[in-house]
Amino acid sequence: MDLTNIITMFLITFFATVIFTWFVRKTLRDADLSDNPIVSEHRHKAGTPTMGGIAFLFAILLILSLYYKNTNLLIISFIMLTGGVMGLLDDLLGLRVKEYQKVVKNISDSVVPIGLLDLGVGEEARITTDKAKEQVGALVEEGKLEIVAEIPIKYEPSEGVKIIVQLLPGLFLAFTGAVTTCGGFELGLLAYPVLIIGVLGAINAVNLIDGMDGLAAGIIAIASFACCVYGYMFGNPTALYPFGLLTAICLGFLVFNRYPASIFMGDTGSFILGTGYAAAVFLTDMPYFGVLALAVPIVSTIISLMHRAHIITLPVEPLHHTLNYKGISEIKIVLSYWLLTVVVCVIGILGKLYLFS
Repeated sequence: MDLTNIITMFLITFFATVIFTWFVRKTLRDADLSDNPIVSEHRHKAGTPTMGGIAFLFAILLILSLYYKNTNLLIISFIMLTGGVMGLLDDLLGLRVKEYQKVVKNISDSVVPIGLLDLGVGEEARITTDKAKEQVGALVEEGKLEIVAEIPIKYEPSEGVKIIVQLLPGLFLAFTGAVTTCGGFELGLLAYPVLIIGVLGAINAVNLIDGMDGLAAGIIAIASFACCVYGYMFGNPTALYPFGLLTAICLGFLVFNRYPASIFMGDTGSFILGTGYAAAVFLTDMPYFGVLALAVPIVSTIISLMHRAHIITLPVEPLHHTLNYKGISEIKIVLSYWLLTVVVCVIGILGKLYLFS
């Protein structure tokens, strides 16, 4: 293991991501390609450039040209590029407006039921359900609600189309034959379903958590760095290259994406990080710790699925937007999620060191 080479790769990736992000941000601003937040608490972010994940693509291509002889880096780079292209297409489709959703405020002196919500005095909510859309006109006429904004909702492919497209990175990873074991078990024909489900889950978990300044990039940076430490401590040095690449990309992007963010990664970035993290976990055979390190996004995804299945009800989805809706500041939420990720990773490393050594 050549630590000097790994550190060099890390520094090249970090500074390349910083430079490319600055360039992409400037280009997107000039082209007026910006975000339109769908959460009322984030309306002040309207106009912030999105699709910042394009910078990740440039950084990956640079590393690929320099380290093409490293098998793990070669495979993970192709996987991340595949994910990035998928995310970019999704972002480009999102430039088309599907509909304008109303944001209403309760201006009455009592709770107003609308849709699935009981809107408290002075509270705001986005009108999304058919039932709420039918009710809003009458409630506005009665003077109970006031329309405070209309938010453009981007066009998105159907869930079926999305899932089919997101299967591709997992299929590619399985088809290469680079992953034959998982957690010490021979996969055989199970490689296809295991890799497909793993990559699909990671993509959606990262995509879902990418809703606040620095949230997704910070969590993936912490989780990836923890995987580097875990691999170094427990005899898996091959983990340093792919997870080092992810850590450097995230830290470089955080220079511009930390609060208050001047650019968002978009689906391009979240797809790259999701596919890259899953590929790194499988390529280095670290499924147990890899899943544990990503516990915060995974739990958030499970909570959102429970909401969609009507097991629980959230005022706003996902969970971090609900917390913001309830009055917790964005900075506190992001720092709390980061801290939780650090705690989980430390517990995982200490558990391996003292309990499962």
